[in-house]
Amino acid sequence: MGYIGAHGVASLHRYKYSGVDHSYLAKYVLQPFWRNCVNIFPLWMPPNMITLMGFVFLGISASLGYIYSPRLDSPPPRWVHVAHGLLLFLYQTFDAVDGKQARRTNSSSPLGELFDHGCDALACALEALAFGSTSMCGKYTFWFWVISAVPFYGATWEHYFTNTLILPAVNGPTEGLMLIYVGHCFTAIVGAEWWDQQFGKSLPFLNWIPILSEVPTYGAVLYLMIAFAVIPTVTFNVHNVYKVVQARKGSMLLALAMLYPFVVLMAGILIWDYLSPFNIMVNYPHMVVMGTGLAFGFLVGRMILAHLCDEPKGLKTNMCMSLLYLPFAIANTLTARLNDGIPLVEENWVLLGYCVYTGALYLHFATSVIHEITTALGIYCFRITRKEA
Repeated sequence: MGYIGAHGVASLHRYKYSGVDHSYLAKYVLQPFWRNCVNIFPLWMPPNMITLMGFVFLGISASLGYIYSPRLDSPPPRWVHVAHGLLLFLYQTFDAVDGKQARRTNSSSPLGELFDHGCDALACALEALAFGSTSMCGKYTFWFWVISAVPFYGATWEHYFTNTLILPAVNGPTEGLMLIYVGHCFTAIVGAEWWDQQFGKSLPFLNWIPILSEVPTYGAVLYLMIAFAVIPTVTFNVHNVYKVVQARKGSMLLALAMLYPFVVLMAGILIWDYLSPFNIMVNYPHMVVMGTGLAFGFLVGRMILAHLCDEPKGLKTNMCMSLLYLPFAIANTLTARLNDGIPLVEENWVLLGYCVYTGALYLHFATSVIHEITTALGIYCFRITRKEA
């Protein structure tokens, strides 16, 4: 099954990336650092290899979290927090440098954008697992993944309609990641237990805040992030898309339809967890987050491809492929209600099947699209030289 038609191939040849970063931290601090870092890499190294190396750093970080805290509710050794922070910093650096390497070697392409943002989508899950290890938040790790995935999906959706990726003065890829790796290193000093105590005890100067001061610190941070980061960012995304749709005299309902698969994905996972007799988010947080993260990666990748190929605006039906496993998983939990709390298939095997399904779906999409784009543009994914005509 091909993902790119003749119109898409023609659009790929015309495509030019457009992005704006309004972050002062990036402009005055990190950009100069990144411009120096790119000179470390040899001119023969392809940008996508730098992207992949950065992604591997987060894979190592998530693996350390699993090794030392399988259910993300016990404190790992303090050096693990330092490793989490360092690996996230390296990921951010490599993620910023890959585009500079592309311009430096004159090898920018639509494939680079898709490969970069595709890895970033999966990185949301990997870093959520690493942070879950640091903060010992257990089942709430899923919600930390959600607060990274929602703005990411919103930004991708906005980019699809506005044709420009706009990062505000305070944004996730810059200030957000810096806060997280500083948080990892801070935890190495105070210990992971700091996150599990009441917010009012962790930060006594804020103990006057009602309700919030009595919840665990990780919970308070989650609520504050939703209130002051996620909601404003999503509002910004919707406002920008609305302006573009109105200017083009399009349908906002058609634009909002692109959000449908992500909303159904979230709802399906929450229903599965609610009905599950084995509390899957408590006992298997890594499989829940990773399986859902792979499904999310497919949704994001499909939307980015639609943008690159200038496809008509609206819901792409094959995005729903990422949702097909969930009805079977939910049906399996319902059998437990008819069989004294024992489901037809054990939940750990169902979760493993979920990860295998979403992983296979994402792998098929990624390899197929990479092959189609490299063939259409006469380039390689991991080589700078062009293919011979």
